[in-house]
Amino acid sequence: MSLVERILHAASIPIHAIMPTAPLLALSLLSAAALGYEILLMRLFSIILWHHFAYMMISVALLGYGAAGAMVALAQRWLAPRFTAVFAGGAILFGVSAVASFALAQRVAFNPLEILWDPQQPLRLLLIYLLLFVPFFCAATSVCLTFTRFNDQIPRIYSFDIVGAGLGSLAIIVALFVLAPLDALRLLGGVGLAAAALACIECRWHRNWLPVLLVGAAAISLTILPRDWVALRPSEYKELSQTLRIKDAHVIAESSSPLGLITVVESPLIPFRHAPGLSLNATMEPPPQLGVFTDGDGLSALNRYDGQRESLSYLDYLTSALPYHMLERPRVLVLGSGAGADVLQALYHQASAIDAVELNPQVIDAVEGRFADFSGKPYSAPNVHVFTGEARSFIAGHGERYDLIQVALLDSFSATSAGLYALSESYLYTVQAFQDYLRHLNPGGMLAITRWVTLPPRDILKLFATGMLAMEGVGVAQPSRRLVLIRGWKTTTLLVKNGEFSGVEIVALRNFCRARSFDVGYYPGMHAAEANRYNVLETPYFFEAAQALLSPDRDKFWARYKFDVRPATDDKPYFFHFFKWRSLPELLALKEQGGLPLLEWGYPVLIATLLQATLAALILILFPLWMIRRRQRLAHSSPSSTTTLVDNAAASAALSGRRVAIYFLAIGFAFMFVEIAFIQKFILFLSHPLYAVAVVLCAFLSFAGLGSRYSQRLQGGGAHLPSPAPGSRWNRGRPSLLTRAVFAISLISLLYLAILPTLFRLLISLPDPARIAISALLVAPLAFAMGMPFPLGLGRVGASAEALVPWAWGINACASVVAAVLATVLAIHLGFTAVVVIALLLYVAAAAVCP
Repeated sequence: MSLVERILHAASIPIHAIMPTAPLLALSLLSAAALGYEILLMRLFSIILWHHFAYMMISVALLGYGAAGAMVALAQRWLAPRFTAVFAGGAILFGVSAVASFALAQRVAFNPLEILWDPQQPLRLLLIYLLLFVPFFCAATSVCLTFTRFNDQIPRIYSFDIVGAGLGSLAIIVALFVLAPLDALRLLGGVGLAAAALACIECRWHRNWLPVLLVGAAAISLTILPRDWVALRPSEYKELSQTLRIKDAHVIAESSSPLGLITVVESPLIPFRHAPGLSLNATMEPPPQLGVFTDGDGLSALNRYDGQRESLSYLDYLTSALPYHMLERPRVLVLGSGAGADVLQALYHQASAIDAVELNPQVIDAVEGRFADFSGKPYSAPNVHVFTGEARSFIAGHGERYDLIQVALLDSFSATSAGLYALSESYLYTVQAFQDYLRHLNPGGMLAITRWVTLPPRDILKLFATGMLAMEGVGVAQPSRRLVLIRGWKTTTLLVKNGEFSGVEIVALRNFCRARSFDVGYYPGMHAAEANRYNVLETPYFFEAAQALLSPDRDKFWARYKFDVRPATDDKPYFFHFFKWRSLPELLALKEQGGLPLLEWGYPVLIATLLQATLAALILILFPLWMIRRRQRLAHSSPSSTTTLVDNAAASAALSGRRVAIYFLAIGFAFMFVEIAFIQKFILFLSHPLYAVAVVLCAFLSFAGLGSRYSQRLQGGGAHLPSPAPGSRWNRGRPSLLTRAVFAISLISLLYLAILPTLFRLLISLPDPARIAISALLVAPLAFAMGMPFPLGLGRVGASAEALVPWAWGINACASVVAAVLATVLAIHLGFTAVVVIALLLYVAAAAVCP
């Protein structure tokens, strides 16, 4: 029996007369809306800013939950008697602020590219942070207050909360296949109002007209809200924004899905001439083109093609054409075919067969459908087969072998040069990926990868080292005889051969480069005098770096080089992470000389976010504890009847505050670490990060909710758990259940770390529905066990010191804030396997200090 129930019982007041029932369905709906809003913000900020601001969305969402826990902990005596009004008010404010906060945040003139020298930019970023904080704070206040008001039903409440969040994560992904992002935003605003209406009904509030009013407001909000008020305003520094500044350039088609916002642009006055790295010796020009942008970046050219080979001759003057001069009518696999330029290049060079793999079906539909007359339908050519899917999964699931595997130039130069992809995981450029590619090459076949030129060299050197380690890993004695690197004025191309390069191929390489004024970066037996002839650099960086990487002292080169060019692996898939702290002072000193593109600033922003989240979490944890202890001192100095009873409960709770804090910090970190790590590990199996997030996150939260409900049955509790007496049988059994849960989590996690890579390789060729079902089944037992520690601990706190329930709930949320960012930092340096191991140690520590 809770403290409030004891007081009412002593006063002979019927509890049901003033206590509403727990609004479980409304709670579940509100949790679904809040997590859906978090995922939607990641999608929206990928469009208006860049990918790595997704980390800010995770942080701000969880920080809102932590702040709500602190607020409820301090004001629960005022809030609890007004539960229905506060819950409905929080849901209403979430629905309104979800739309309004994003609309206002877009109007903040924030430019991340100026954040290092404009002191106003960090303040503007903070303002965006605070605006987006509001909806999560409002929703979390309602959720936290439910745990506080009904602390004798914590496992049941937690199950509805977390299952709702899981279903929300899946629902928003599904909705984004049907709705534009802005329509999804308005829908979530309406869902918040609907949750408020449902809460009024479930709690049987006496104002019966309010639910009808709220549902009506939800419906109206979906229809009459001016679209221009929340219209997307992408950064003026994104490629699409820059392009649309050209006179008469305009958008002629647009389509959206969770995979990206595809925008097709026509520029009749100043036509597109997109030919990355086109030789300065070229006398021909590209045919008319349309620009295809993904999320406002990553320009891919859609060429006019009438079936005449001559119109494509410019494609022979790109660095990516090199392998076609060393292979005769190869069978080609193009990974990341986009709008089809690489397919046209293969057609021009008369490849015998072409398989093209493109992740986003909207791009294929644009090329083959909406703009079929313009494009000439290259994917429908007689010897071309197009597949929709992710590159690594396609490779793993198909047994065909090729003479040439071409990895297209997939991302924009402006984004990579400014370090905007630094926190983006990519399984396309890992050591294990290269080994997969090499296994699918015929003897003498080649892997060709083209990248932008960045100076000093970064990504191409990492790729060079990746190819070297991949070959060493499969037993190649002399990788140096199987690598070739060339450089134009803007692009570089790396060739990795399944066999040694012959003298004839080296001659073809030299002739190709000489005719196009491309520089040779490396080939077997190359002399230093052959480097740096046409596009002259201060020193032959590429040749010298290649020689250093192939030497026995490559570890020293990695250590002293100003950028991190160690190869990425599937366990540490951060290919675009090049930042080194020791280079920061030098790079900042060069900023006034245009040195910003040298700064890989995504990682420093991540560290700044981590420090900011840690500081905020400490404040939100320590301030309520300080207030509780202050109340304790006041209670000792001036005791009074009912106030004394409440304050003494807070005072006794404060005595065990340290153990409570450690416990909920540990399980908050541990849950988030395991969840993030296994989402990453399922990306390859499910073929796309989007599917991994939707399926794995939904499964984790849903089965964790079931685990929470079952934990109540395992400990023998009903809807109302009794307060434990010290030394009682119930008290002795509670930690035992937690110990069993932690043991199960540890055993399953370690087993998965050992078997999942092999299991995924065996099953990856199955169709999508089968892989989704298998993923959910694999997640189920782990998530089921992970759903127990939180309600077990919170139930213990509620039974013995209910004043600490919102504080403990807020601690868990604050831990999740820091953990969401810290997991990425740890994965960059240690790998996701280490993140899981750290999580298991935290679970063990939590079991040891169970409050």
